Amino acid sequence: MTLPVVEDPLPVVELVETMARLRRECPWKAEQTHRSLSRYLLEETHETLEAIDSGDRTGSWDDLREELGDLLLQVYFHAAIAAESGRFDIEDVAADLIAKLHRRNPHVFGDAEGETGGRPLEPHEVNEEWQRIKAAEKQRASVTDGLPPTLPALLRADKVVDRLERAGTPVVAPGDDLGSRLLALVVEAHAADVDPEQALRDAVRRVTPPPGG
Repeated sequence: MTLPVVEDPLPVVELVETMARLRRECPWKAEQTHRSLSRYLLEETHETLEAIDSGDRTGSWDDLREELGDLLLQVYFHAAIAAESGRFDIEDVAADLIAKLHRRNPHVFGDAEGETGGRPLEPHEVNEEWQRIKAAEKQRASVTDGLPPTLPALLRADKVVDRLERAGTPVVAPGDDLGSRLLALVVEAHAADVDPEQALRDAVRRVTPPPGG
């Protein structure tokens, strides 16, 4: 009798099994909770951003590959914790994401020819459609609904400016104090389609001596 050949599992499948075993057999990982892991999720996010900046500077993306793995670990870790109590698992997370991508990209997965006459959408039109569908789904009561209070101030300001403008309320900085001038710069960056957070990081890097310098 010939036994069937068992192929190696896909890495994403093996990662589920690896996380489940670590939760069972590693004392530190077994005691972690969603809340205790929060700091690591934040740290890994910032390290991923730094890897992107480093890749832009050096042309090497090895660091980004590693940091994306560390960020993915956090996703699987949280999903493994949730799966143990039967709330949801990584398959549910992926299924929800796929459904969202289908809903918010009707120009790819739906029939959007009626609105565009069959022509391809421009990138800014795709973003506007995404935001319109998202707003209809969320039904927010104010422009700050859903904005985490821990967002960096520049990013939070940019989000608020964007939401106000979409609601037909252009932002005018309310004075000449430092905060108002900073807000005015965010409005200027938004009008120029520039990420103010990234622009400031780039500017700080330009005035920072290189290592060993």
